[in-house]
Amino acid sequence: MTAVLEKFEKYLEQINILERAADTIFWDMRTVMPEEGFKGQAQAATYFSTEVFKLSTSDELMEMLNELSKPQEYGKLNDKWKFVVDKMKTEMELDRKVPSDFYEKYVTEQNESEQAWEMAKNASDYSIFEPHLEKMIELTKQMAAYRRPDMEVYDYLLDQYEKGMDSKTIDRIFAELKEELIPLVKKITNAEQPDESKFAGKYDIDAQKRVQDLLLEYIGFDFKRGTTGETEHPFTMNFTSKDVRVTNHYFEHEAINSMFSAIHEGGHAIFEQNVNPDYDGTVAGSCCYMGVHESQSRFYENILGRNKNFWVPIYDKIQDLLPVYKNINLDEFYKEINHVRNSFIRTDADEVTYCLHIIIRYEIEKAIFRDGVKAAELPKLWNEKMQEYLGITPENDAEGILQDMHWSDGSFGYFPTYLLGSIYDGMFLEEIEQEMGDIDKILSEGRIKEITKWLNDKIHKYGSTRTPAEVIENVCHREISAEPLLKYFKDKYAAVYGIETMN
Repeated sequence: MTAVLEKFEKYLEQINILERAADTIFWDMRTVMPEEGFKGQAQAATYFSTEVFKLSTSDELMEMLNELSKPQEYGKLNDKWKFVVDKMKTEMELDRKVPSDFYEKYVTEQNESEQAWEMAKNASDYSIFEPHLEKMIELTKQMAAYRRPDMEVYDYLLDQYEKGMDSKTIDRIFAELKEELIPLVKKITNAEQPDESKFAGKYDIDAQKRVQDLLLEYIGFDFKRGTTGETEHPFTMNFTSKDVRVTNHYFEHEAINSMFSAIHEGGHAIFEQNVNPDYDGTVAGSCCYMGVHESQSRFYENILGRNKNFWVPIYDKIQDLLPVYKNINLDEFYKEINHVRNSFIRTDADEVTYCLHIIIRYEIEKAIFRDGVKAAELPKLWNEKMQEYLGITPENDAEGILQDMHWSDGSFGYFPTYLLGSIYDGMFLEEIEQEMGDIDKILSEGRIKEITKWLNDKIHKYGSTRTPAEVIENVCHREISAEPLLKYFKDKYAAVYGIETMN
């Protein structure tokens, strides 16, 4: 190891220590912090995040990156360090364009906005959140102007979450999906619907937590390198591949939501736990491409978790933990977890109408950043699009525009990655079945961890070192296409609902 690389490694360790402190505070704020503790924790979070930003944009770091980029030094680096140097130099050149006082203001408003969103949602009162959302929209525009003045704002935001993705590509793929899905949903919802009355009951929260743990272990989550928490809006957080945390939210009147939140967040976590540990503490670790990340959480949640055969080896254990399910057989459970209905809440939506929930949010984000729609106008626009695509109108803000936390911290451009992830999943399913055989057989025999191993080897271990396009090319050997996902939907729901679909 050269002297400059050794110095660079030690510098990254300083940044990692501060990032870990900031991340720990964030975890605390979202899981166990009492309401009155917000001010102090927000100040601490802002401090550590700002210090990370300063170190990440310092002249000293820039000098090291420039030195490591010189041919005589660069040629001595292995592939990991070449990736780290290239990516950090690119990102740093963009970050250094952002004034430190603006960044501090941005982080402070993020924390205040997130708290305002939670208060507004609990009160079902958009007026509490509206001024904060308007601030986050304006600050996001300013951030984009600082970092990439050469890019149109919304394309910049999309590229932030899924490298190489732009609205032209998404418009094409989403239009293809929308054209096929709207009539498919109408066919399904006009068919005979499953009886959900058996699922009414009271579900012990502690029992639901035991179900969560069972499901996480079953799909391959390693509790020696991970833990769980409870929050308003489930999320996954990684510190390193050896410390990955998932959260969940529980409802006493039903248990399916928390089951699938566990499987979804477990997919994210399994990804993080299986990134090459040599990448820990660098930009190669984790995966910064959210479409790829969401493909893993949604693959476990939908392609695997909503397959009847996923439950064959474990359904009796679910029944033991949740007594209400003693009176519900596996066929009834399968129909309920694939019950397609036009519903208000994205995270509760079935896998088919979920696509329309994302398209709605994508179109609203374009309206914000392309058409200049203000925060005050968004509830009306939201409700109009819900009516247009799903035929329903929210009765209040909590089941409408306030249901998601993403915009509260400025995560504009994130929502499309959920649907991109599902599109990737259709392609991954085809590839798995070509290589491993019938997925129904694998699942019914309780061999789900063989699928987890396949995903580890094909996708997870690479962390951020492969772009989304490279992941798709290396795994599927073709360009992104919505056709496999549409085929999956048509084949599956023709069987579930006894309807005719055209392939």
